[in-house]
Amino acid sequence: MDILRRNNVKVSGSPGSPVVMLAHGFGCDQNMWGLVAPVLAEEFQVVLFDYVGSGGSDPSAWSAERYGALDGYARDVVEVCEALDLRDVAFVGHSVSAMIGVRAAATAPERFCSLVMVGPSPCYIDDDAYRGGFSAEDVDELLESLESNYLGWSATMAPLIMANPERPELGEELTNSFCATDPAMARVFARTTFLSDSRDDLKSVGVPTLVLECAQDVIAPREVGGYVHAAIPGSRLITLDATGHCPQLSAPEATTSAIRAFLRELR
Repeated sequence: MDILRRNNVKVSGSPGSPVVMLAHGFGCDQNMWGLVAPVLAEEFQVVLFDYVGSGGSDPSAWSAERYGALDGYARDVVEVCEALDLRDVAFVGHSVSAMIGVRAAATAPERFCSLVMVGPSPCYIDDDAYRGGFSAEDVDELLESLESNYLGWSATMAPLIMANPERPELGEELTNSFCATDPAMARVFARTTFLSDSRDDLKSVGVPTLVLECAQDVIAPREVGGYVHAAIPGSRLITLDATGHCPQLSAPEATTSAIRAFLRELR
């Protein structure tokens, strides 16, 4: 199979420049990086793609078995890198993609040189002293609602996830992204996302890592960002003056500036 077609891969920027791969989260696609990618492409080679089951990817390549685990999405990342023969990639993962990037880097360490985690959460469910932001009952209700009425769930949840009620167009953009995803595939990705526990994977991170959190985020509260930062030795934590779970849309300048400054220091 043509991996580049399968994952709707798009490359911009100057060939030979350091490579930045931007990875979207659940219910989204590469368009979520539309305000960030062009700016980064002025200085880096930018790789955008859609996970199988999302955006413009090839739906015939999807299977519930492969994409019912984060490792399936990590395989997409590694296979795109192999298809383009990429090395020393700076992987920027939003939301669940932050943990997917950790697994991809552990699987093919020769391909990756750094990680940027935007709104990461290694586990969404509270566990003893760990606060993920949701109780087990909360997640059960969320998944039940999503599975019974995906479009209704999308219309309700997207504005809450995006926040910024004074800018309703942001919530509408996320709603449209959710609604463009095949409901059956979205249900599998949702379970994979909200029921995963990647806390033990954080100790395997051996590359320079930037953790970007928002000042207010209902999906990944600041306790989670602090946990990720503490679990990855030598990582850097930046709290963006932003609200919601998608700062690449709500605060693109601050998000881009933080990513670019971090990557410049590594050159």
